[in-house]
Amino acid sequence: MQAAAFPQGAVLVVGGSGGIGQGVAKSFAAAGADVAILYRSKHEIAQRVAADIRALQRKASLHASDVTDAAAVRRAIAEVMAEHGRIHTVVWAAGPVVEQLPLAETGEALWKRSFDIEVHGFYQVVQATLPHLRAQGGGSYVHLGSAGHVYWPPKDGLSVIPKAANEAFIKGIAKEEGRYNIRANSILVGVIEAGMFLELSRRGVFDQQWIDETQKMLCLKRWGQPEHIGSAAIFLATNDYVTGQQINVSGGFGV
Repeated sequence: MQAAAFPQGAVLVVGGSGGIGQGVAKSFAAAGADVAILYRSKHEIAQRVAADIRALQRKASLHASDVTDAAAVRRAIAEVMAEHGRIHTVVWAAGPVVEQLPLAETGEALWKRSFDIEVHGFYQVVQATLPHLRAQGGGSYVHLGSAGHVYWPPKDGLSVIPKAANEAFIKGIAKEEGRYNIRANSILVGVIEAGMFLELSRRGVFDQQWIDETQKMLCLKRWGQPEHIGSAAIFLATNDYVTGQQINVSGGFGV
């Protein structure tokens, strides 16, 4: 991947040990960025990602945190700042494996957990990083959302609905923080051959019928790869006149 023009400091990839987050973190490193990986529990995976980044001659740091814990997030961001001096881009790639259920069968505990991680977690990360981006003269937020935002996938509400709240949040950041040279954009993520897709396929939730029906909805009859999300995130992080926008990386899902 061709090197991009990044400021001094690092990209913070929240959820950098996840299936898609790993690819995003390594894509940024390949493009010339240092990377801070925030993860919750997958320490060994995070270590492997950091080793891959260092093999590309870029700096990598690891920071464990539960995004639903405001104090833990603030501590992790302080660690990132101490390690790198600046955060120029925040990529939100965190999230649980999304249980595939009709909304009418979604229990309250699962509903609240989805919002706690996706929405309240993103809020905590923004609250902890925004003062730094302001003080540094600007920066960028890149949110990994769902292609279901424009075409509803059956039983995927626990992904689409919380991420839709974050889509509104992204537009609010773009509107209110542009005066500080802070941009915010979102990638609408389709079926990516990593992370949740592989886990739910292993469980049998995504069976051959699901695969056949989903691929009928794709203009490109193949699944995406984490690198497709990574390249879109790099574009949004480096084009300094794009804000408040969504880019749909889904193989033409629902067109």
